Amino acid sequence: MEYKAVPFEKRMKENIRNYAMDNLYPVDALRAQLKALASITGIELLLTDRHGEKVVSVGNFAGFTPDVVGEPGRKIKVYNRTIAHLYVKTDGVSPDQAQDVEGMLDATVELFSRLGEEAYLHRECAIYMDELEERLDEKHTQTADGGKEDVLTGVFHKFYFEERMKDIDRSEVVPVAVINANINDWKYVNDHFGDEESDRLIRTIAGFLKKEAKPDYVIGRVDGDVFVILIPMAEDGEAEAYCQSVQEACLAFEDPILAPSVACGIVHKTNVEEEIADKLPDAEYEMFNNKFEIKNAPGYRQRLEKRK
Repeated sequence: MEYKAVPFEKRMKENIRNYAMDNLYPVDALRAQLKALASITGIELLLTDRHGEKVVSVGNFAGFTPDVVGEPGRKIKVYNRTIAHLYVKTDGVSPDQAQDVEGMLDATVELFSRLGEEAYLHRECAIYMDELEERLDEKHTQTADGGKEDVLTGVFHKFYFEERMKDIDRSEVVPVAVINANINDWKYVNDHFGDEESDRLIRTIAGFLKKEAKPDYVIGRVDGDVFVILIPMAEDGEAEAYCQSVQEACLAFEDPILAPSVACGIVHKTNVEEEIADKLPDAEYEMFNNKFEIKNAPGYRQRLEKRK
């Protein structure tokens, strides 16, 4: 996330990573389409998600293990990101039919890609507009009442946090640990359990960030699921220990629905001539590295999807 409004096209390119097939397609309609295609042509079809998990199978694929890396089949892409793989068996196709069948398969992949893009565009536009309206309402409310705290979480809201950030720069305090903390799979919770539970997830993470912080830590919610924490005069290893404590608190949290998880990226301002704002992109980069590690760790998906 940027620390200002994200250009819509950039948002579209990035957010597709968070979408699965069931977010974009009515699977029953895909199954009906593939069954009809198989009936007409005599081919067998297997549709998997991007990870190789079976979604629709028409025909005998017993013993077949999809290899989405080495042998990915026909890729179905949405905004240039693979969202599904289509595997085809053409044993029952005569040489005379082969060209026509290939054309039908190409057209099917193109159709699925376009339908996915239309669904994705419609969904992201709606979310984007809601977020813009919410941001405008939030800014108006915070400006009107002069408050410092984010209404949902109790940490500093973005506008006051930015003022505190500038104050620390002017004080010429170094070192300053700069931490980007991003909630993992907030969108999954929102999609499956709604606004109330996704807001509760944000509050839960904010609670851990506040509980594990020392009094001089400056914590701000700078975007929907993004927090930045500043630690003035940070000691060696202090920021790392803080992030570890927050992540351990997430793992220890027991709840029938939520499985909180947060990725953290840490950098340090060590020169008084630097500005904290210039360190934010580096902290975000480190956060994405940590997010990749967490989301690919054994057991992560099972914990996240325990109530799916």
